[in-house]
Amino acid sequence: MEISNPTQIENMIYVVRAQKVMLDSDLAELYEIPTSRMNEQVKRNLDRFPPDFMFQLTDEEYADLLNLIEFKHEGRGGRRKLPFVFTECGVAMLSSVLSSPRAISVNISLTG
Repeated sequence: MEISNPTQIENMIYVVRAQKVMLDSDLAELYEIPTSRMNEQVKRNLDRFPPDFMFQLTDEEYADLLNLIEFKHEGRGGRRKLPFVFTECGVAMLSSVLSSPRAISVNISLTG
């Protein structure tokens, strides 16, 4: 997935708990890896992701977010677990945890 369109990124940013966040599945899509693989790497490095970097949505937050997502992204699949969301600091930390050329490129696109 090419990240040349700023509107594409803006459509992946949501406000939850008064913080701008991105869904784990959207970030995994940008990084071109499965969501499960990305979350696995995060879990192996949990000490790098304090609550102000990443948190798991509650049932209510996820339901509210699904209403927005259905409007923005038709045809999203179901999930077995509640998603994690990442703040700007969490997204920056992801690039060091994933440490691939694609992760670095995505991080530069998102923060640049």
